[in-house]
Amino acid sequence: MRALEILEFFKKVRQPRAMSEIASALGYPQSSTTVLLKTLISLGYLNFDRRERLYFPTVKVTSLGDWVPKALFGTGRVIEAMRDVHAATGETVSINTKNDIYLQYVQIIQSVHALRFHVDEGEMRPLTRSAVGWLLMSTMNDDMIDNVIRRANIATEKAADRVKLQDMMEKIRSIRGKGYCSAENVPFLGGGTICVLLPITIQGQPVVLGLGGAVERIRQNHDRYLAVLQRAAKSIEPRDPFDQPIELEI
Repeated sequence: MRALEILEFFKKVRQPRAMSEIASALGYPQSSTTVLLKTLISLGYLNFDRRERLYFPTVKVTSLGDWVPKALFGTGRVIEAMRDVHAATGETVSINTKNDIYLQYVQIIQSVHALRFHVDEGEMRPLTRSAVGWLLMSTMNDDMIDNVIRRANIATEKAADRVKLQDMMEKIRSIRGKGYCSAENVPFLGGGTICVLLPITIQGQPVVLGLGGAVERIRQNHDRYLAVLQRAAKSIEPRDPFDQPIELEI
């Protein structure tokens, strides 16, 4: 776990770092950090500049996952659609899917606006705690939604963040009727989200294209942003034989 956390640390800082800086940032003892770094060097995942005493990932780290986007998305059209939405709005744009009772941000292009909310790729949150999660749940049947809500509430630490089953079911039925979802102040206070389903799946799970930003900006541009998302979704063709258009289970 710590080895992976070191690689994730470099993804965030994107600069060479000394052992002491890595240990301090991650809260590790310096002795075990030294051992971990030496192991990653021996495996070829880190480079060590002996003169400057700095560590930095090698291209071998990139090779671990450079095949994943193609395996997940097939052609590059999904990424192109993300870029189209980002170019038209400047907002944070994300590709999201379901991971058990959580939504997971699979791919993200960060906002260019001064006022924005930062989300890391790979981050997860309960499906009940965002517009993206609600839209993902709208593809499930009611029994499955019931199960997900109950389990997500158990996994949600703050009682105030837990949702009532009846309220959530009413929200999801409304989303099914519209075919998209928008929300304010969830998951971030002062933030807004608009999202649409894509006509593909990732490993059998539904996929959502979403954008988010400051709530006032999202509110003012809601109709235009929604149209941009819907055009992007229509530009993506289902992939065969693994991905098919999503059929709602109602």
